[in-house]
Amino acid sequence: MVLVVGEEVAIRRGLDTVPPPALILGGITSVQFGSAFADRLFDQAGPAGVVLLRLALAAVLLLAVTRPRLAGRPRRELLAAGAFGLSLAAMNWSFYEALHRLPLGPAVTVEFAGPLAVAILGSRRLLDLLWAALAAGGVALLAFGSSSGSDSLDTLGLLLALLAGGCWACYILLSQRVGSTFSGVQGLALALGVGSLLVLPAGLVEGGSALLRPSVLAGGLVVALLSSVIPYSFELTALRRVRAATFGLLMSLEPAFAALAGVLVLGQRLRPTTALALAMVVVASAGTTLQARGRRPPPLD
Repeated sequence: MVLVVGEEVAIRRGLDTVPPPALILGGITSVQFGSAFADRLFDQAGPAGVVLLRLALAAVLLLAVTRPRLAGRPRRELLAAGAFGLSLAAMNWSFYEALHRLPLGPAVTVEFAGPLAVAILGSRRLLDLLWAALAAGGVALLAFGSSSGSDSLDTLGLLLALLAGGCWACYILLSQRVGSTFSGVQGLALALGVGSLLVLPAGLVEGGSALLRPSVLAGGLVVALLSSVIPYSFELTALRRVRAATFGLLMSLEPAFAALAGVLVLGQRLRPTTALALAMVVVASAGTTLQARGRRPPPLD
């Protein structure tokens, strides 16, 4: 027990020494390449089955390390962790269903509507709103730029990506609250456990016996590490030192990394319209980042 606690403290201290932008960038890289690997498992276990493996294996790993104690916790903290788990389950399931129908880059770009909403609602400066409008234009171009022809994007996939974006917005706000009340990644471990239980029925129906295949389990473990354990731990640590609105805009780099992962891992083609939409979103993120440089946000309450 002492050894496990010592490992958790060492991990937490190590992450706290890393600048928040580096943590966010590392999390982005990890989660997008994890999504690309998850896409390869859909034909065997289905999107819900892969989500179940991702959340359950990540929960087992983090719960074994953190061993969070529930006794004595205020009810509001436990409810926040539960709501965080609900947002994780809904976000991952809807996104994987979208990813099953869309290329990785477009799916993430449309999903960015969630962090974009957080940025717009949390900003008090006109220039931030202009950057957000540019990013919104990129999302709209992607969604409606190819409304007909063989290259058109699946409508249900777009709607699922938008749903995932709404869940992503809830994730940003809830993760900041959970990260400020739970030590280390204990809140994340609890949330992953809750999320696993919520997707369990659908995961078993879609995945079936494939969930027990060694190759699928191994792939699920890779996805759990790349898409949940590493990025969520990084993001929770970073969110203790940045505003939710700033974090949401920084995360707009996700589409570019997603498109890169789709090209390198899945061999997906990057269309001109998609490239322009990605460029608009990334420029908006870069402008916001440069404008915010040198201003340290106040600590979270």
